[in-house]
Amino acid sequence: MAEPLAFPDAPRSALERTIDELVDRAQAVLRTQGRLRNLLAANRRIVEHLALEDTLHAVVAAAVELVDAEYGALGVIAPDGKELERFIHVGMDEEHVGRIGHLPRGNGVLGAVVQDARPIRLEHLGEDPRSAGFPEGHPPMEGFLGVPLRVRDKVYGNLYLTNPRRGHFTHEDQELVEALGATAGVAIDNARLFEESRLRERWATATADVSSALVADESIEDVLTIIADRVLAFVDAHLVSVVLPNADAEDLQVAIAVGPGAEPLRDRRYPAAGSLAGRAIDTGRVVADTTGTAFAGCEWTPPLGPTIAIPLRVAGDALGALVVARAPGGPVFADAELGMADEFGRQTSVALAVARGRRDRRRLELAEDRSRIARDLHDHVIQRLFGSGLALQATAQRVPEDLRDHLEEQVSAIDAAIAEVRTAVFALGSSDRPTARSTRDRLLDVLAELRPALSRPPRITFTGPVDIDVTGALAHDVVAAVRESVANVARHAPGAECRVEVAVTDDAVQVVVEDDGPGPGSSERRSGTANLAARATMRGGRYELGPGVDGGTIVIWAAPLGRTERKEPR
Repeated sequence: MAEPLAFPDAPRSALERTIDELVDRAQAVLRTQGRLRNLLAANRRIVEHLALEDTLHAVVAAAVELVDAEYGALGVIAPDGKELERFIHVGMDEEHVGRIGHLPRGNGVLGAVVQDARPIRLEHLGEDPRSAGFPEGHPPMEGFLGVPLRVRDKVYGNLYLTNPRRGHFTHEDQELVEALGATAGVAIDNARLFEESRLRERWATATADVSSALVADESIEDVLTIIADRVLAFVDAHLVSVVLPNADAEDLQVAIAVGPGAEPLRDRRYPAAGSLAGRAIDTGRVVADTTGTAFAGCEWTPPLGPTIAIPLRVAGDALGALVVARAPGGPVFADAELGMADEFGRQTSVALAVARGRRDRRRLELAEDRSRIARDLHDHVIQRLFGSGLALQATAQRVPEDLRDHLEEQVSAIDAAIAEVRTAVFALGSSDRPTARSTRDRLLDVLAELRPALSRPPRITFTGPVDIDVTGALAHDVVAAVRESVANVARHAPGAECRVEVAVTDDAVQVVVEDDGPGPGSSERRSGTANLAARATMRGGRYELGPGVDGGTIVIWAAPLGRTERKEPR
């Protein structure tokens, strides 16, 4: 029987090993080729987005899929470089996020990725001495791979992945994520440029709307409102207000406020010292705040997020500040936005200066017209009335006695008309005064305020140097006497004719308020006069309320001049 053929073992083993190595290398090439295809697909998904937020989400999702990780996240560094401004995560449901509470701030290993500006790959995250631990409710994480994201040679944030499904991250995983990070940096830069161009367009649109308001001949208040409305719409703001300094610049007043929760801010005053707007006005630069205390911690301030104050200045003079606040938790204002806001503030300041100059020109024109009318009334109307009164007085001396009384009544009526015309002349000359309001101005304002409650407009006359001698606390009492007395006429005899006379003699001031109503027949008519009587008594004066000579009611309030220091009546 013939023996079977036999082959040497050594050559066969070498051949099999060679074939096995070729198969392994072919599989590795196929696996690498597949991962490279996945990298190319991930790059396409990243670069196809223009919105920055969409781009960041696409980067994280592509990295997680590329290395088959359970969790992935991307942290964006805040402008101060200390903490994370944004944190985008993939793989963790809302339940886990709710249990964790606050998102990472960029400490521990995450901070090391940014600070060292190089990749970090760990098999056991918790064993690294740089690890800051996990908050309660955080899912367990073992394998870690983090790479810095650079935008134009500046570290923009960190991209990190955890819990690889193959058990650990390889050097090849690190190279793939680094390559993905390089593409992500370009995509993020493009998205930021696109976002910046859109912001510039919004600020430019807001500036154009302000300029259009000027062309439309709007008032300063309308221009300020348009400014606030446009900024609120274009800058993703939660609250926009315009604050203006008072005369001594120690306090600020919220002139305009728009946005949710703006109602409590309108017309509020608060100290300029320590406030964001005060700093912007003092320095002439845009000032940012992330603590939510832009209004110096005032209790009436609603919760605010990142806030900026834009100074409004022209030729070194402070016009005010535009305060723009985002909602709590909103994104901080980027450096590019601060530059745009500064440019917007400069152009808006010019717009306000033009509006203010136009208003002043109108006031000057109005003052000139009123002065001309006042001169005409004084030089022509009053003189003609005065001449007519003199002629009537002369005639009265030559007529029978039964007509003399009638002519003297007409002369008295002409004298009263002259006094009223002089009051009108003063009112025309004193309108729109930039200085403090005089006593006559305040009394005219009181009558204008009470005019709608009366069927016929009240008339007022002044005799003597009212503005010179009636000042301070005495002026306050005189205004109160007129207000209370005319208000009583409006309450109890709204259809009556009301006449007010304020006269100053050498040593006293006297207020007379007279009407032709039904008269003070009830005690109800006297109910609001106790305070006026107390004011007169404390000044050593007198207060009288009674029937008029020809019916109706007459009120007389008088006080000596010079006694301005006293206690207020309770």
